[in-house]
Amino acid sequence: MVRGKIEIKRIENVTSRQVTFSKRRKGLLKKAHELSILCDAQVAAIVFSQNGRLYDFASSDMTKIMERYEIYRRESFAAERLQKEQYVQELKREMAIMVNKIDHLQLHCRRVMGQDLDSCSVEELKELTIQIEKSLTIVRSRKAKLNEDKIEKLRAEIAGGKGVLNERSKLHQMFEEKPLWMQPRNVQESDHKSAASCGSGNMDISDVKTDLFIGLPES
Repeated sequence: MVRGKIEIKRIENVTSRQVTFSKRRKGLLKKAHELSILCDAQVAAIVFSQNGRLYDFASSDMTKIMERYEIYRRESFAAERLQKEQYVQELKREMAIMVNKIDHLQLHCRRVMGQDLDSCSVEELKELTIQIEKSLTIVRSRKAKLNEDKIEKLRAEIAGGKGVLNERSKLHQMFEEKPLWMQPRNVQESDHKSAASCGSGNMDISDVKTDLFIGLPES
């Protein structure tokens, strides 16, 4: 039957805790003894109970094993400490280099702004002048490019505005132009056309009856 797994935590019941300690202590020391025999290893196990009682196992002399452990621990600790010291020294060197670079950059920035020039030599001043002129050339080029872009944008906006005005003028003319039947006629042209129509028919105004009557016309 497979035993179920138990949760690894402190056993609150005192009796159960003592029983578990006794069983597992014996199993631990047994495993240490088997490991030393099977693998030809030097094994030492030290256990203190809750009451302070000592239980130990050593595959050989316990004192020699402890001395060997102390030598190894000191060597390991010394190597680890040396490694840490070397790491700290490396960090200090990098920090000093970075501080030096920061100081140099700050001094260069002050000189570019026209400060702390008393310590500069003629060659350093010439080099500083060349750097400033190069920077001014780059700044002016960038400024000219921005101005050109702005002018092109304004031209495009103006061209678009003219197009809108032209379309608006066309629409205005289209809607204000009157149809032919609403346009006024020339008076002289109208009179001339009336006279022509009357002359062509040889009609006499006296022959036209204008009397108003009601009913059927006379036969």
